[in-house]
Amino acid sequence: MGFLSTLLGIIGFGIGTSSGLIAGFFLFIYSKPKPVKEPVTRSLYELDNDALLDILPDIPLWVKCPDYERVDWLNKFVTDMWPYLDKAICAQIKSITEPMFTEFVGTYLIEDIEYDNLSLGTIPPEIHGLKVCETNEKQLVLEPAVRWVGNPNIVLAVKLLSFRITVQLVDLQIFMAPRITLKPLVPTLPCFATVAVSLLEKPDVDFGMNILGCDIMAIPGLYQFVQKTIKRQVASLYIWPQTLEIPILDPATVAVKKPVGILQVNVVRAQKLLKKDLLGTSDPYVKLNLTGESLPSKKTTIKKRNLNPEWNEKFKLIVKDPEFQVLQLQVFDWDKVGNHDRLGMQFVPLKHLTPYETKEFKLDLLKHTDSYDPQDKKHRGNIVVELTYAPFREDSVKLDATQDGYGRKESGFDRRYSENEVYSGAGLLSVLVQGAEDVEGEHHNNPFAMVFFRGETKKTKMIKGTRDPIWNEEFHFMLEEPPLNEKIHIEVMSKRTGFSLRSKEHLGNVDINLTDVIHNGRINQKYHLIDSKNGVIHVDIKWTTA
Repeated sequence: MGFLSTLLGIIGFGIGTSSGLIAGFFLFIYSKPKPVKEPVTRSLYELDNDALLDILPDIPLWVKCPDYERVDWLNKFVTDMWPYLDKAICAQIKSITEPMFTEFVGTYLIEDIEYDNLSLGTIPPEIHGLKVCETNEKQLVLEPAVRWVGNPNIVLAVKLLSFRITVQLVDLQIFMAPRITLKPLVPTLPCFATVAVSLLEKPDVDFGMNILGCDIMAIPGLYQFVQKTIKRQVASLYIWPQTLEIPILDPATVAVKKPVGILQVNVVRAQKLLKKDLLGTSDPYVKLNLTGESLPSKKTTIKKRNLNPEWNEKFKLIVKDPEFQVLQLQVFDWDKVGNHDRLGMQFVPLKHLTPYETKEFKLDLLKHTDSYDPQDKKHRGNIVVELTYAPFREDSVKLDATQDGYGRKESGFDRRYSENEVYSGAGLLSVLVQGAEDVEGEHHNNPFAMVFFRGETKKTKMIKGTRDPIWNEEFHFMLEEPPLNEKIHIEVMSKRTGFSLRSKEHLGNVDINLTDVIHNGRINQKYHLIDSKNGVIHVDIKWTTA
């Protein structure tokens, strides 16, 4: 029965594992269902109840369900493309299934399996309706209702004990309701990186199977058994939340670097620095930052008139790529007037660090990055730093359940840790301001958002001439402890582009309690703006810990 189920699942499996945009698109085409009788033109009022009940299953979903759209254009596209799709899909099916057939050779007395014929026929699948689902995530969710009453010509030849037996699949009818998710949405054509396909319910499949010219589906009890077996095996692979994911774009071309950990830096001391002041001393301080970041550099305090300063000052930096990022340290001499003189600099590649292990570095200061410069022979002193790289715990950002209608997600913490351990310690608060809807000013609509938290202010770019701005800007706050019982304040403002007495205008605001973020790990939600008639802002907030 395992061989029979594998054989009957060939078409769906082959299309399902196709790669590329077209393959992903055809995944929801492969799942197609039932037969349509030649229509008889009669008015509905002429039909009795029994006749009406008979035609109800064949009425398209766009007629019965108002949230499904009619997609005649898409069916026309599929019809015109079907001869080419047939060949492309069959080639994919063949390349995938032939290695599978070899697994059966030698078992059940099977000596060989090969295709005598492989074609999906001349009748394309038909989409009876398409629903587009709204979500708070960066994705597009499509739910087509697909029917396929096909005339495939699929013939397998099985060599069994020197006998050649032909197995033919006939009268194939499929009805499926797949969910197709294009995610994540990215600013690179075709604007999504992956196609994820799952089934919302078990498919309806009807078919006949001729072996040596006889329809074995006519055997009593066998038809129902095969139907159940196929549905069970297909369901085990693709029923939601299980998905088949098809990559469309190379991850390297669309990757947006996300924080993966925290670098803790302790600037301990410097020794034998250069004398830059007239009195034979210097006023040193240290600037530190990670390469690949546009954030302002961190700075130590200034040690006046000291060539051997002791700082012992600690900083936390956000790490996005520990394999390639480098910590840059620059020592400056502070001057009250004019530019500050650089006393020296050094670099520490993060790949030299072992996670959670504190490592001390004593570094000779260089004039610039070219350490082989023959003119850079002057001794500039050294600097001592202690570095610890702490990756974020995977469980701290695990998302696994939808909690409410806004698409809010929740994540559990690792049960190996106590609640006090989970809700304590340093972490990163990430605030993604995705966009707003129906924000309207009295005098102008050039909205931007401002995020206020613990005395810091972050600001998105301004979008001109719109009531529905899309910002997609993320801001980070490094915190020593979870912001329990705290709120983050967000305001939406509008700014006139030219000169005006009313240059700025308040469009609405919201205060978000961060306690839920700490307990859930993430909140992705739309909030109604205070002081706005219909305005809504979409915010995604995460709390990740090391």
